[in-house]
Amino acid sequence: MTIQLEAPAIEIRTLTKSYGTTVAVNNLSFAVPKGSIFGLLGTNGAGKTTTFKCILDLARPTTGQAMFGGYPLRPDMFESISYMPEQPALYDCFTGRDHIDIARHSFAKFDATRAHNLVELFGLDLRKKVRTLSKGQQSALALTLAFATRPEILVLDEPSSGLDPVHQRNVLDLMIDAAAGGATVLFSSHQIGQVERAADHVAILHRGTLMLEGLVEDLKAEEKIIEATFAGDAPRFVELDANPNVRRVMRQGRLIRAYVTGTGDGVVAAITAASPTSMRILDQNLEDIFLAAVGGK
Repeated sequence: MTIQLEAPAIEIRTLTKSYGTTVAVNNLSFAVPKGSIFGLLGTNGAGKTTTFKCILDLARPTTGQAMFGGYPLRPDMFESISYMPEQPALYDCFTGRDHIDIARHSFAKFDATRAHNLVELFGLDLRKKVRTLSKGQQSALALTLAFATRPEILVLDEPSSGLDPVHQRNVLDLMIDAAAGGATVLFSSHQIGQVERAADHVAILHRGTLMLEGLVEDLKAEEKIIEATFAGDAPRFVELDANPNVRRVMRQGRLIRAYVTGTGDGVVAAITAASPTSMRILDQNLEDIFLAAVGGK
């Protein structure tokens, strides 16, 4: 797989996918830098799986395209790309060992030692047929196959689905380790904590539309949360409602929370003048960013 040095590992250009009158993905564009962990966040039905299918030619886009290392997808590139769909693409009547053997004969870079270590990590019994495995065990087998080929690019759709918390953490560690070794990871999730823990870049989809995209740390730094508690009910600050740097003010009993861009100096001064019993300035987390992007309250 030949990659242009300056090109992103994956670049999605004005991708749209419609099913009749339903637009599943709407004019989507973003780039996944080489060596990054890029999280695609969205509620169920946001268009994450459709996006993955379109960029890998498993579904035909209505318009737009995806580029891998600066080139359109070609069959030979799959030697260096691993894809794990949300529903693992496994053969029910085959055992885990059958799947390992198929991968070993199909991929030149298949690493048998790596596969063995992953089997041990997930506690898989390779003698069992896929149809007898739980959803979590099937996900673990699919992850073993995806990582054992030492790919340059991993596209993982809800990779921790069905796994217990320990193995969910193992999956995050595997992605971080892969990126540290130079691989690029594009993964989807509706679990915000997983994306915040592993991803350095994030894109938020809502009803097929890109709402927000960028470096996680940059997005978190764009807005502060000023939180104050009062002895009685929190007062109403008219000046905050009129302040263009205040995106939203939440009042609940004795608590007030203002979401502020910039330094927030004027907001701090206004709240301080009302003599709160306590006040603190917080960085927003990815959940705050996500809920703001999709219109949550």
